[in-house]
Amino acid sequence: MAAAAQSASATAPARPLGAWALLVSELNVLFRRRRTWALLLALAAVPVLIAVAVRLSSREPSPGRGPPFLDQVTQNGLFVAVTGLIVSIPLFLPLTVGVVVGDTIAGEAGLGTLRYLLVAPAGRVWLLVVKYLGAAAFCLAATVTVVTAGVLAGLALFPVGPLTLLSGDTIGLAESFGRALLIAGYVTVSLLGLSAIGLFFSTLTVVPVGAMAATIVLSVVTQVLDSLPQLEWLHPWLFSHYWLDFADLLRQPVDFSSFGANALLQAGYLLLFGALAYGRFLTKDILS
Repeated sequence: MAAAAQSASATAPARPLGAWALLVSELNVLFRRRRTWALLLALAAVPVLIAVAVRLSSREPSPGRGPPFLDQVTQNGLFVAVTGLIVSIPLFLPLTVGVVVGDTIAGEAGLGTLRYLLVAPAGRVWLLVVKYLGAAAFCLAATVTVVTAGVLAGLALFPVGPLTLLSGDTIGLAESFGRALLIAGYVTVSLLGLSAIGLFFSTLTVVPVGAMAATIVLSVVTQVLDSLPQLEWLHPWLFSHYWLDFADLLRQPVDFSSFGANALLQAGYLLLFGALAYGRFLTKDILS
């Protein structure tokens, strides 16, 4: 018994090490996939196409026509990044996130590798956490990709200088880049609730396409519901309600009220659908 206790104590530190190794492995696999890079390249193309279209146009965009800030692009190329995010948020970002998060559990189950992942010392709960953290990492990579591509396209095709904010104040170039990253952080937080929903859908099936489609369709449905004035009472509870409310980050001083409300809403969806995913995954038959 003493030998057994000594052996158990010697192997105890391996549990957290094995758990973190699982996270590193998940991130490595995710960002080595060609599909992941194809999705990121598709997102990068959005602001680039916007910049090229405006640059090649024979007339400047008129105020009030097209996406917000489009008429500001020719005056300051940094607005390409903001416009690219606005165009990407309703469909392109949820589409790519849905593809990634829908494959988290369902993809492993479909390939028959889920049972081998659960041999790791962390178990089912940590595997769920790892899969969600991988999806969250993709959300960050996706938004940063759009912003970076927009900034580079703006630098290449339009004049870039001090940025005039919505409040009328002007900030320098370095702070302008900081505001762009802050907006990317806002959009990343906006996608965390959708990621939790997609993770739950992924535990319900062994067919990744089904989980992907359900996640993407739900994101579209909630945005449609959010546009109906008859359902105004429901709007604050929809996870997409604050997706485009980052204009306060382009004011001086920065108003974080919308950021906080958005983060609180996404945290609620994370807790709810994380709990549902946990309950479903604990009873999931991984041998079937």
